Amino acid sequence: MNYRLIATNIGHWHWNNIEINYIGMIANALFPFQKESFPNDFITSETAKLIYDWILTLAKQNMEESKINELLYKFIKEITPNTDMNDIYEYLNEDVVEVSYDTNLNDFVSRNYHSEININCERLFNDGHYFHAVFEASKVYNKLVKEKSQSNKDGSELMMSALNKNGVLKFTRCESDTDINVQEGIMHLSAGLMRAIRNPQAHEPAIDWNMNNEDCLDILSLISYLLKQLDNAIYCK
Repeated sequence: MNYRLIATNIGHWHWNNIEINYIGMIANALFPFQKESFPNDFITSETAKLIYDWILTLAKQNMEESKINELLYKFIKEITPNTDMNDIYEYLNEDVVEVSYDTNLNDFVSRNYHSEININCERLFNDGHYFHAVFEASKVYNKLVKEKSQSNKDGSELMMSALNKNGVLKFTRCESDTDINVQEGIMHLSAGLMRAIRNPQAHEPAIDWNMNNEDCLDILSLISYLLKQLDNAIYCK
């Protein structure tokens, strides 16, 4: 379903007849989550924007689509009590709503990821391929560490070898205890990424890996952080 279109139209149709407080009461009674905000400069009504935000927040939840749609129907029915629900059902089942939902791209862009994440993962994330987005990001990080360290090793072995305090890639001067802690902390984060994310994903089918959009965004944030540290690392033979 194209939830963005639904959210826009429902708000546009009914905002004059609904009190803001009533919408909030109904949403809090139906939805087990907090409302998020989705920028849209074309919606000038506060009430229409509130409806828009609640429906798009619902669409983002890690639920079966049938459950999302059930809650959507209930929400629309409660906030538009004078509307014939047959009209709503008819609208929601028109061909126009059979377009894939892509509003979570805004969440991806707002994270300000490293350029390598944007290049390799944005399309996968926007298409809902969270498993593959994370897998690609971890492979990119492994590749860039290998290239910058000029090493033939791979995965966690590469990270433990190239990024330790005596390794060839330095994030700090490795002189003080703090320097060494930071250096080895990044090393362990990098090795952990390989062992916990890249290696299992290389051997497990995507269908068996429970990866939702929030998990994906969080893991991509970690990899983006490591990539930014790697950009500033100095090669010391």
